[in-house]
Amino acid sequence: MEEEPLAKRLGRLIRRLRLEEGLSQEEFAERCGLHRTYIGFIERGEKTITIETASKLAQALGLSLAQLFIALESLDSD
Repeated sequence: MEEEPLAKRLGRLIRRLRLEEGLSQEEFAERCGLHRTYIGFIERGEKTITIETASKLAQALGLSLAQLFIALESLDSD
């Protein structure tokens, strides 16, 4: 079985964390300083993001970049 691409796994995690915070894509995008449609691309795994964007996403979720990657790693082990 082929492993799910990293961009898709990260996107699923970002979406789950955003929803847990009770944020719409628009609210989350505003917090990140990004466009709503770009957030949609990220959540669907259609964009590979830079480390700077990952940092913005993490901060908007109240996480450090390390915490975001740890959550991604634990998602991978589920």
